[in-house]
Amino acid sequence: MTQSTAGVRIREMTEADVTAVSTIRVRGWQWAYEGIVPRSYLDAMDAEEDAARRREFLALSAGRVHNLLAEVDGVVVGWAAVGPYRGEPDDARDGELYALYVLPEHVGTGVGRALTAAAVRRTAELGRSRLLLWVLADNSRARRFYDRAGFAPDGAETSDDYAGVPLRELRYVRRVP
Repeated sequence: MTQSTAGVRIREMTEADVTAVSTIRVRGWQWAYEGIVPRSYLDAMDAEEDAARRREFLALSAGRVHNLLAEVDGVVVGWAAVGPYRGEPDDARDGELYALYVLPEHVGTGVGRALTAAAVRRTAELGRSRLLLWVLADNSRARRFYDRAGFAPDGAETSDDYAGVPLRELRYVRRVP
């Protein structure tokens, strides 16, 4: 799968992309969650450690999780991961957008929209009728982004602990055409 939209090229992730994806993930967390997730947690994130875990995860999830990359001028600037809803079998009707991160300097340029559209298409190709995701309740920027992308909260909530601080997460859902 290779698609191009307004200067953004979407393609599948390979093993060679792991370091770039880990950098995007760590920088994305540190930028997007500033003031939400404790600074000590964000400061402890390390792209090299993340890359080691990501290589292992990539091998274990092959065929189940679809990792999509966004490139601009040949440089990887965004990453999304989509697959069956967590805890559900591979043939579940619901898909999940596990992750969507863009380098901070590319936020607002259309990269996130292109990745989201590709994740929705991939979910449809896999025969799923809905795409769900979890977002931190205090992340108003991401919530607005997902609202504009056709997602809406469905009332489900959970909480996750970050450096001893519980943070509320909301589940969003979107029908897949």
